Amino acid sequence: MMAVSSLYAQRQRPKNQPYADMKRYHFGFHVGMHTQDLILTHSGVTTSDGRTWFAEIPSYSPGFSVGVIGNLYINQYLNLRFTPTVHFGDKKFTFIDARTANSQATFTTSIRSNYLALPLDLKYTAVRLNNYRPYLLGGVFTHFDMGRKKETPVLLKPLDYGVEIGFGCDIYLPYFKLCPELKFCFGLADVLQKDRSDLISESDRVYTEALSKATSRLIVLTFNFE
Repeated sequence: MMAVSSLYAQRQRPKNQPYADMKRYHFGFHVGMHTQDLILTHSGVTTSDGRTWFAEIPSYSPGFSVGVIGNLYINQYLNLRFTPTVHFGDKKFTFIDARTANSQATFTTSIRSNYLALPLDLKYTAVRLNNYRPYLLGGVFTHFDMGRKKETPVLLKPLDYGVEIGFGCDIYLPYFKLCPELKFCFGLADVLQKDRSDLISESDRVYTEALSKATSRLIVLTFNFE
């Protein structure tokens, strides 16, 4: 019996901030990086010169994310979180003429999107083990695109919404919690702006006409300080 008690005592370590999770409200901030992506649906439209364009986003470009955290304590395992965040980034499109098997005839363009994200998540935390506590979260979000430029060949709508899931771990330090967190955001709205009457050149409209739908995807890695 004494041996079991001694082993248990060795596993237990002094806890930093033992009552940090019991606050009704607490606040913080986070910084990190993200990648923006789109799921594209093609229309298969053939232009007057016999071309059929297909688009893809061949690579991910890292962007910067920064935001604030508001946390509402519900019970020992559940918290409601509101984390307004700004994501600075872009997406690079490549359009390929389907007639060319070697993909020589291409057109590339870039869309800069600076999103103001307003996520509302429910955070489920596991039992705390010494100074570590893993968690899962899920919720909904609304995105406002603050970086739109209308003269681009492909234009996205300013408003998006969807669902998100993620996971992370609370690391209890002597004066604050550090929480690495990874989230996956899935847009539910069609964000493709189909009316491109703002484009003077008709040749630029073919790239929008080549698409019938676009939905957003976002992968976000942040480090939370609470």
